[in-house]
Amino acid sequence: MGQSQVVEMWRETANAAQHNGLLYSAQQKVLSHEVDDLDTSGPAENRGGNSLVVIVDKRALERECFARGIVEHNPALTVTAVGSLDEFQHISSETEAAAILVVLGGRKVSDPRVGAELSQLVENFRGVSVIVVADSDDPSEILAALESGARGYIPTSVKVRVAAGAIALACAGGTFVPASGVLAMGEMIHANANTSRPLTGMFTTREAAVVEALRKGKANKIIAYELNLCESTVKVHIRNIMKKLKATNRTEVAYKLREMTLG
Repeated sequence: MGQSQVVEMWRETANAAQHNGLLYSAQQKVLSHEVDDLDTSGPAENRGGNSLVVIVDKRALERECFARGIVEHNPALTVTAVGSLDEFQHISSETEAAAILVVLGGRKVSDPRVGAELSQLVENFRGVSVIVVADSDDPSEILAALESGARGYIPTSVKVRVAAGAIALACAGGTFVPASGVLAMGEMIHANANTSRPLTGMFTTREAAVVEALRKGKANKIIAYELNLCESTVKVHIRNIMKKLKATNRTEVAYKLREMTLG
């Protein structure tokens, strides 16, 4: 592609961006008089603006700041920040995205409605890496996102340079999950493995479920609701658990359970 074609392409994109979306790229200078500074002699993969990343976030200030930060750390990316996918399709119907970042904020993928929306998005944009950006770094949220077809999960607790690297990985066909999430998953697997051994044969299936809830410090009403039991039935199970552990109260039950799993 010659310089004149590059300039024309960027002019068209800039005019379209005036409607709703905003484009950010290290090569924005081709829109000004500095056309001669753009190197078009090397391979396409070495030039900026080759990979289009779409940020979908209803919050204008956050998405614009996020877009600028990503381009600053990875000049090879062109980033479009829009309030919805409808906006992106309106301003850039002929441009194929390499990745779509869905910013959930405080919403959770485990929410059935959010999960369904994410799955539909992945289905509608096959071949495009969909990445979730959310406040939570809970392992269950990460797994829910991956099960919905996302190619990455970026918690808002990470730095912009980490997010930029995650996006580049997803564009290259990889899958990114935060290290904190991987470590937490490992701890959960290890804890579950240690818990199952000492409890096997000691409690009934229902008692074991109540034991797990007690370990998490849940109240009787919550346990009854989650296990679909009457609160009086939960109290009976707790008395039986206390007898088997030779404990006199809930605190002692939690302490002895902890000793059993660690031992």
